[in-house]
Amino acid sequence: MHTLLPEPVRRLAAWCAVILLAAGVGAVALWLIGTFRIAVTPVLLALLGTALLGPMYRRLVRMGVHRSLAAALTCAAVLCVVGGATYIIVKALIDNGPQILAALRDAASGITQHFGAAGTSLADLAANAKDLLAKFGGTAASGVLSGLSVVGEAIATAVLALLLIFFFLRDSDRAVHLAHSVAPGRGGEMVEEMGRRAFEAVEGFMRGTTFIALIDALCITVGLLILRVPGAVGLGALVFVGAYIPYLGAFLSGAVAVLVALADRGWVIALWALGVVVAVQLLEGHVLQPMIQSRTVQMHPAVVMLAITAGAGVAGILGMLLAVPVVAAAFGVLGVLREHYTDTGKAAP
Repeated sequence: MHTLLPEPVRRLAAWCAVILLAAGVGAVALWLIGTFRIAVTPVLLALLGTALLGPMYRRLVRMGVHRSLAAALTCAAVLCVVGGATYIIVKALIDNGPQILAALRDAASGITQHFGAAGTSLADLAANAKDLLAKFGGTAASGVLSGLSVVGEAIATAVLALLLIFFFLRDSDRAVHLAHSVAPGRGGEMVEEMGRRAFEAVEGFMRGTTFIALIDALCITVGLLILRVPGAVGLGALVFVGAYIPYLGAFLSGAVAVLVALADRGWVIALWALGVVVAVQLLEGHVLQPMIQSRTVQMHPAVVMLAITAGAGVAGILGMLLAVPVVAAAFGVLGVLREHYTDTGKAAP
C-alpha cells in the first residue's frame, strides 16, 4: 500500500503526536494537582516522609515490634526531630534578627552613598514607606488574616501528612495487592514493578540527600563555632533543612550564615564564613554527591536545575522541594517501561 508521505515524515508525525499527547496529559495532571492542591500536598509530603522513614520502621518490625506501634514510634521520632529543628532555627533567627537588620541598613547606607540616585536615601525610603502605609493601611487587617490562614493551612497540611505517614508505613504491605487489583494479570506485575522502582528512586534520593545534608550541616556548624558566630547550631539546622532543595537551598542557607557572621563579627569573619560555606559546597559537589547519590539515584545537574525551576513555577517553595523526587520517580518508571519494551522487542520474531 502506497502513501503520500515518505517514511521519515510519518515517523516524525507519529513522534509529534506522542509528544502532544504526553504534553496534554501532563497539563491535565498539573491542572488537577493545582485544583486539588489541599489534598495532593499532604499525600506527596507523606510519600517523601515514608520513603525517608521506611528503613527505621522496617528495623523496628524486624525487632518484633507490632506494625502499628512501630509506625507510631517512627512518626513520634520524626515529630520530635522536626519540632526540635524548627525550634532551634526560629530561636536562632529571632536572636540574631536585630544584627541582620543592622547589617542590611549599614549595607544600604553604603550603597546609597556611593551609587544611589536622588530619592534613594534611607530617609527618602522611610518617607515613601510611611506614605505607602498611609495609603494602603486599610488592607493591613486582610493581610494579617491572610497570613493566619496560610499558617493554619500549613499546620493542617503537616498534621494530615503525619497521619498519612503512619498509615503508609503500617499498610505498606498492601501496596502489592493494590497494584494487582488496579491492573489484573500481567499488567499488575508491570504496575507493581513501576511502583516499586519509583518508590526506590524516591527512597534513594531522600536517604542520600539526608546523609549529605547531615554532613553539610555538621561541617558548617563546626566552622561557625570555631569562628564564634552566634546561633551556629541554628544556622547548621537551617543548612540541613535547605539541603533538601538541591543547589539553591544550600546557597540560600549559606548566605544566611554569612550574613549573620557579617552582622556580628565584621567583614573578616564573614569572609572566613563564606570560605567555610564554599569549601563545604565543593566537598558536596565533588565528593559526596558522586559517592552517595550515584549509589541511590543519579541525575544530571541540568535536569535537577530544570526540575527545580519548573517546580518553583508550579508550586513555589513546595514545588522546589517536591520537584526532584518526582523527577526521580518518573525516571524509575521510564526505566521499567524501557526494559519492558526492549525485552518485548527482543522476544518478538
